[in-house]
Amino acid sequence: MVDARNRVEQWIEDFGRVVKFGSEVVVDIFNGRVMTFFGETLRQAGVLIIGSAVVIWTLMFFVGLQCGIEGAYSLRAFGAPAYAGVFTAWCDLREIAPYAFGYMMCAKVGTGIVAEIGSMRINDEIDALEVMGIDSVLFLASTRLLAAWLVLPFLYVTGVAGAFLASYLAVVQQVGDVSSGSYSLIFWLFQNPPDLLFSVIKAMTMATFIVIIACYYGYNVTGGPVGVGTATAKSMVANIVVVHLVGMMGTVFFWGANPRAPIGG
Repeated sequence: MVDARNRVEQWIEDFGRVVKFGSEVVVDIFNGRVMTFFGETLRQAGVLIIGSAVVIWTLMFFVGLQCGIEGAYSLRAFGAPAYAGVFTAWCDLREIAPYAFGYMMCAKVGTGIVAEIGSMRINDEIDALEVMGIDSVLFLASTRLLAAWLVLPFLYVTGVAGAFLASYLAVVQQVGDVSSGSYSLIFWLFQNPPDLLFSVIKAMTMATFIVIIACYYGYNVTGGPVGVGTATAKSMVANIVVVHLVGMMGTVFFWGANPRAPIGG
């Protein structure tokens, strides 16, 4: 009982520290201090593009295939294969694509940030930055978050486009229960530009939390290489929980009151 209470107290304490750390990182971006290291920001943006773009696009393409196959066969079972576009429109844009993006961010980008910054911590490189008069949080965390904000919306939107294409190929070309024109009519009828905007906001909120949490755990690594591994595992668990919380709250907030479904007039 005592151990459980201590663990809960530790979680609450960690949550407060993450919030304080994240606030400092975000404030450094909005007050313009991060522009001091704009070159580092561009370098981090390049790292994201080179290291993650293909992974994001590939994963979201396969997710689109999955939505298409699931929608085609499910609607066939109900005798309404022509409405497979309803399933794929909502699956690709509102739910599965943001979750897939969040999982990829946790597994690829988040763990990479923890490992890189954590290794700098145990090798005293962060202390060296401070000795040289460089704000280490600004240099290591704020630049990475700004780079994510600059790059990830483009990568996400192009990934969604890839998911749309994959769903079309699965429903129209592979299963073939509906013509191209009928599929496109229903598919575009059940989504609109605000839905795309909401989907981007959902994914970028996930990405923001993931980068902040990863930077926090990497920055506060203790205990050598084992500590880096422990921090990576902790950040992965925390980020997976955050992805699901943001996904759930985003769906309720954006489409809970108005599902934007043109059914029944």
